Amino acid sequence: MTLGETQHLLWRLITAPEGVAAALAADADRGGSIAAQLARMVRSDRLEAAQRLDIYANMYFFRILDVLKEEFPATAALLGEVGFHNLVTDYLLRHPPAHFSIREAGRQLPELLAGHAATALHPCAADLAAYERALRDAFDAADAPPLTASALAAVPQSDWPSLRFALHPSVRVIASDWPVDVVRAAVDQGESPADPEAIPTRVCVWRHEFAVLHRALSSGELAGLSAIARGASFEDVCSVIGEPYAADAAAREVALALARWLADGWLVEPSTTQR
Repeated sequence: MTLGETQHLLWRLITAPEGVAAALAADADRGGSIAAQLARMVRSDRLEAAQRLDIYANMYFFRILDVLKEEFPATAALLGEVGFHNLVTDYLLRHPPAHFSIREAGRQLPELLAGHAATALHPCAADLAAYERALRDAFDAADAPPLTASALAAVPQSDWPSLRFALHPSVRVIASDWPVDVVRAAVDQGESPADPEAIPTRVCVWRHEFAVLHRALSSGELAGLSAIARGASFEDVCSVIGEPYAADAAAREVALALARWLADGWLVEPSTTQR
């Protein structure tokens, strides 16, 4: 076998979702000869070739498990050691890593958790995992110069209705039926998490310099930011923010929201392109 063929065979066995022995058995059932190739390739005085390779397969799994514990600490703490281990096992069977960076290994974990049996005991778990993923993504997001109040003031007023803002690449908007940010904060402070009472929660996550921040959103801000993410014009953004209010109050809500977004650095340079 060439070096490349050897590497590919070892990779297939080490990453086999159900373990080395199961992969060898499945290959034998198909009339394959991987077991014989492995016996020639791996020499050991104390262990059979499959047993020795299983050591590396276990290391592969537990390394991914440790990475996901670091990425989803509150989710792991809420589910417990056994619960999170079982979740990751189920997850890797369905979503084996397909990216060269281990950072991407947990990309689909929140989506899988949404339909997982663990949510019967911990209904907030999927939203909590999505929140924790947003924290990581905000930290790793690309940078962009935020829009300043002075730059926006220089735009002619006649152009404002057609402005189309863009959100800073680090901005993530979370809407949940549970206060997932409180659960994560408790774990960050060394406390044991508990399943929270259902409370509708709207949170924005973003990065400022090297710190990931978050704050609660009003329903109007959530609607406005969602509209911006869809590519809506500023006129339409104003409409969704001000919809519940009379004219004067609506204008005030829009002004307050825009001022907060500019101060927090959530917006980047707008365009007047028609869509």
